[in-house]
Amino acid sequence: MIFDKIFGKFILVGLINTFVGTAIMFGLYNLAGLGYWISSAANYTLTSILSFFLNKYFTFQAKNWSVFMVCAFALTIIVSYLLAYGIAKPLIYRILRNYNQKIRDNISLFLGMCLFTGINYLGQRFVAFRA
Repeated sequence: MIFDKIFGKFILVGLINTFVGTAIMFGLYNLAGLGYWISSAANYTLTSILSFFLNKYFTFQAKNWSVFMVCAFALTIIVSYLLAYGIAKPLIYRILRNYNQKIRDNISLFLGMCLFTGINYLGQRFVAFRA
């Protein structure tokens, strides 16, 4: 079952990561003037470290450590990020082609966050931290 107690814990950890990551990503993009890819990559690089430990111990309660687990987690993050943001930006740019770049980028960053959450959950649950 996908929607169970583990899913609830994953969402709680995700809320914490989303709060921190949103501040990082939108702050870097809108306040620091960094680009789409740098702002979103900085977010996921920094919050992935927090996510690994929270999900390992709290969400999935994985007791063991292995090179496979760490590599699977990192690969899940990378694949989730590339898929989510690689889909979000062209999709939003196509749909909102008459809007300015800043609006399109902010909306695609938000959509990328949403897509990332779903893809990442599946990868962490069924690959990185599988029982």
